[in-house]
Amino acid sequence: MKFEKYNISAEIKKNLSHLGFKRPTDIQFKSIPSIMKGEDVLAIAQTGTGKTAAFAIPLINKIHTDKSSKRSIGIKCIVMVPTRELALQIGEVFTQLAKHTKVKIFSLHGGVEQDPQIKKLQAGIDILVATPGRMFDLINQGYITLGSIDTLVLDEADHMLDLGFIEDIKYIKKMLTRRHQTLFFSATISKEIKKLAFSQVKSTAIRIQLSPEDPVSKNVSHFVIFVEMDDKRFFLERFITDHPDSKIIVFVRTRVRAERVAKAMGRVRIHSFTIHGEKDQGDRSEVMKKFKDGDCNILIATDVSARGLDIPDVHYVINYDLPAKSENYVHRVGRTGRGFNKGVAISFCSKEEKERLEEIQQFLNKDIEEMKIGKREYDYTINPLKGENKLQALIADNEAFLKKKRRKKANKANKANKKNKLK
Repeated sequence: MKFEKYNISAEIKKNLSHLGFKRPTDIQFKSIPSIMKGEDVLAIAQTGTGKTAAFAIPLINKIHTDKSSKRSIGIKCIVMVPTRELALQIGEVFTQLAKHTKVKIFSLHGGVEQDPQIKKLQAGIDILVATPGRMFDLINQGYITLGSIDTLVLDEADHMLDLGFIEDIKYIKKMLTRRHQTLFFSATISKEIKKLAFSQVKSTAIRIQLSPEDPVSKNVSHFVIFVEMDDKRFFLERFITDHPDSKIIVFVRTRVRAERVAKAMGRVRIHSFTIHGEKDQGDRSEVMKKFKDGDCNILIATDVSARGLDIPDVHYVINYDLPAKSENYVHRVGRTGRGFNKGVAISFCSKEEKERLEEIQQFLNKDIEEMKIGKREYDYTINPLKGENKLQALIADNEAFLKKKRRKKANKANKANKKNKLK
């Protein structure tokens, strides 16, 4: 069924059409009707399948339909997210879908001055997308009131709970005095976290789980290459050089590694951006904007950027280092192949990381396909000049062989001519 057939406002349909959304994805098709009915939903679906729009569309439609004017008299919905980047990303999706409607959206996060945020809240908003830290600060200061909340959304719910936000979630639910709807959305969720999540929704909650046997989207082809730790930079250089027009995200283990890899690429005249937790929010936002706008096609990131960020035209993901947590593998590779696009993810695995690889494969319930590299190709990648010398040597050997063969043939012909003359 196309979006134009849905019982949603004409303004939202127009926004969906402008964004190129014609038909709902599986998670949208299964979630939207239940959310529109006001039911609690716990949805687990592969990253890149359109989870944000799955809850944004019905929530925006409900608030828009219920309001008689653009004036906002209290926050109707809170979307809690684990990171600043995700707050900005989800806020952007909501804003795009809410154009020309009566719904006002605001993204709230730490790392920036709170005074401008307070002014925005006081001006009136309908949907608040927020990280827990700054949100609870402003609740305690009295700038955020929860008396009008109808819906609580937990996006990347497993990460929220895994980071220890379960007490914060329980606390805010106790503060919601009105009857409200609770929505849990995530790409991965463990049995332990699932139990905690179920404890926070009604017993009649709709439970949606798509493709649980393979958490990696079918749009992503993913491979592993076995590479020595010290040789990874050469393989990254070659990959980038071989794909000069492609947009690539390179994931590393730590901020120090991010800067080191960026410097290594800089030495071979490959320009890249880095993003990690040590950068202030202004720098991180600027980097993401420039990467999205195509000012630079290479982004080197830590797992701070592995979850939730929707950059639709990323062609490749490179796991320069394997992630410390197995579920982050799914979130990393999900930065490519988003929506209806296809993508490729390649992991560089050293001897030291083979145990990590095994744990990731156990989490996926399948082996990651190996991309095999021959010894000659490996040698050429880490030492192109040496490889060229080998090639020149092969050419020289072949020429010497042909010369020797011609000489033998000429000698044989000369001997034959002498015999004929003697006769």
